[in-house]
Amino acid sequence: MAERAVEEGATITLSNTPIAVRMGETDALAQKLGCEVIPADATSVEDLQQVFSRSMELLGGKIDFVLHSIGMSPNVRKKRTYDDLDYDFLNKTLDISAVSFHKMMQVAKKMDAIAEKGSVLALSYVAAQRTFFGYNDMADAKSLLESIARSFGYIYGREKGVRVNTISQSPTMTTAGLGVKGMDKLFDFANRMSPLGNADAAECADYCILMFSDLTRKVTMQNLYHDGGFSSVGMSLRAMATYEKGLDEYKDEQGEIIYG
Repeated sequence: MAERAVEEGATITLSNTPIAVRMGETDALAQKLGCEVIPADATSVEDLQQVFSRSMELLGGKIDFVLHSIGMSPNVRKKRTYDDLDYDFLNKTLDISAVSFHKMMQVAKKMDAIAEKGSVLALSYVAAQRTFFGYNDMADAKSLLESIARSFGYIYGREKGVRVNTISQSPTMTTAGLGVKGMDKLFDFANRMSPLGNADAAECADYCILMFSDLTRKVTMQNLYHDGGFSSVGMSLRAMATYEKGLDEYKDEQGEIIYG
């Protein structure tokens, strides 16, 4: 997404957790794009204030667009099933993956950091509406994320003309996505179900650019499916052809299927 924005002529800043910045990948991308990376914990209001303050300083004024692309579940990482959640982990999941979106916009609004008719996006997933094996408490986080977009989008639109939307993207092999149980099979299933196949990361970036542009200046408070048609299909022929395969790998030592 960052590379695509720069290709279109945007001047940007990047932000990631301090530990991710220290690991070097975000910094390497910033060097490639000629922009600054601002280390921040997205759950910290103070850190978010610094992100917007420094960004406005570097960009020479208010910000035209912001992308929230954050998701992490300690329960998923620790392989806790949905009927055996650690509630401290759940609170962290919601704070990192959804409440951070509210904090980001609240900080931006109070600082008057986003330009009038600006655009704010967050990345979501269809598990906010449907149950997907292994997606766990991240589904709750995505539901909350989309609700925040609607509730904050109304206020931000009325008071500042700022658009707020979520994009429900196809399964994508991101660092966060790879932590989901059976992600490779979910990716294959979605690809078989979708008339157009999965939308990849580059195509998602293109869609984000469209949503940041003036071409969508009257689109707000929406959850927009960018999934090759997956969200509207019940069962496809290609998916049905693989349906008879066994469930042995999802059974415990007693031969019982683990549904969580």
